Amino acid sequence: MDRRIARKAVPWWRRRLVVAVLLVIGAVSVWRMLPAAGSTDIAAANIETGEVTRAAFDDYLPVRATVTPRITTLVGVLSGGQVEKLLAQDGQMVREGQPLATLANPQLKLDVLTREAQIASQLGGVASEGLGIERNKLDRAGQVAQAEYDLIKARRDLGIRRQLHDQGFLSDAGVKSFEEEATYQEKRLAQLKSGRATEARITATQSARLNDTQVRLSGNLAAVRAGLEALTIRAPANGRLTNFTIQPGQTLKPGDPAGQVDSEGSWKLVAQVDEYYLGRVAVGQTAATSDGAALTVSKVLPAVKDGRFQVELTFDKAPAGLNRGQTIDIRITLGAASRAVVAPVGGWLEAGGSSAFVLDPDGAHARRRSVKIGRRNPEQVEILSGLNPGERIVTSNTASVKGDILNIR
Repeated sequence: MDRRIARKAVPWWRRRLVVAVLLVIGAVSVWRMLPAAGSTDIAAANIETGEVTRAAFDDYLPVRATVTPRITTLVGVLSGGQVEKLLAQDGQMVREGQPLATLANPQLKLDVLTREAQIASQLGGVASEGLGIERNKLDRAGQVAQAEYDLIKARRDLGIRRQLHDQGFLSDAGVKSFEEEATYQEKRLAQLKSGRATEARITATQSARLNDTQVRLSGNLAAVRAGLEALTIRAPANGRLTNFTIQPGQTLKPGDPAGQVDSEGSWKLVAQVDEYYLGRVAVGQTAATSDGAALTVSKVLPAVKDGRFQVELTFDKAPAGLNRGQTIDIRITLGAASRAVVAPVGGWLEAGGSSAFVLDPDGAHARRRSVKIGRRNPEQVEILSGLNPGERIVTSNTASVKGDILNIR
């Protein structure tokens, strides 16, 4: 018949050993499941990655530029007054010197008339002095001519008396008076000629001064009359009149802007560039539009406003059909293309690009590594040190990650 066999009791130490092993296995499992110190868990779907490669780096800067006139000349008001009449309209093509509007200023007209009368009176005085000088010249010339004639007559009479004296018809006393007369006329003529020479030098200086005064007064008269001419606003250059918004009856002061004249058919491009490129954009660099039109950087304005600075570019040959205010995509060439270690651009550069998270070969973790970057374009960034071709990095924005390890789940 069957009988119960007594089961052999398990030693107590074996039970404790099994429990200890199970506890160790559980602790190891928990430890492997916990994130490492200084690490951050992140879902694989929430990050983007890119490969570091050695490739050709195109050193260019894409910007969007605005078409503006190459030359803009302001229309200023030279003399204040009230707008009397408009002679041109905003947007109209104008010629240099063309009247655009007339101003009314009764006080200015009265002042001009008063000044004209004063200057005309002064010019009359100058003319009178000049006439007096000429009259004195004529009088002196007449005196010299009369003295020459009197000398000729005295010498002729003296000659006749000497003949009569030689023939015995006239005494010595009768000849002496004629000799004295001839001597007197000679001295008189010499004095008149000497005086005329002195007067000629004086009157020459005086005439030159009068001429200078007359020229200066004439210039003043022209300037005074130009004051009235300034009441007509004229186009300063050829082109299209813009911002010409003054209205009849409006009062303008000297120096007030009345509009501007834009060079029609001569254009330039103005672009706002990120301050990152301030040290890399320079006058003389070449650029091109998406249609292939060649450009040259003509001016760099280094003042930074809202993180951007302004660049002006001129066309080597402006294409047809451009309009003011039109926007054009262009590429400014910053340097020649060259081979370099490059990485994709992305949010990882927003923290300054001083470090990047490099993925482990298994793709389960990414570790922070210090890097040094160089040039960049919209697609690539040059890696100077810290990364090697073939490695993959996290290109998403990791600025908020505090640790040095990413656990990719």
